[in-house]
Amino acid sequence: MNAAVRRPPVDRGPRAAVVALDAARIERALAARSRYRYVRPRLAAEGAGWKILSANCSRNVDPDGGEIAIAWFEPDASGRWRLHARDHVESRWTLVGEGLTLDAALAQVCHDETRIFWP
Repeated sequence: MNAAVRRPPVDRGPRAAVVALDAARIERALAARSRYRYVRPRLAAEGAGWKILSANCSRNVDPDGGEIAIAWFEPDASGRWRLHARDHVESRWTLVGEGLTLDAALAQVCHDETRIFWP
């Protein structure tokens, strides 16, 4: 191989591979949630973390059944997560947990018996 053509690998930092794994873990967990299993939520980047967007099938938030924000997973400096729920009345994120492992945050979102996340 010609050394002049070969390029060094791009350094995307230590977090790049972890972020992709986090997204895959969140998507996999969402498939096993207990509420609105027939809906396909999507994951989108939000700051340094991830937010879950989903169709509002109950039409409690959007009468037309449009896409609404459900939850935001925000990483903290210690490698733990802050979990936010969307307050649709106030149009803002509300912190509902911090210092969580990703598994603990996912459990709260996926087994949402009080309908904090899945209105």
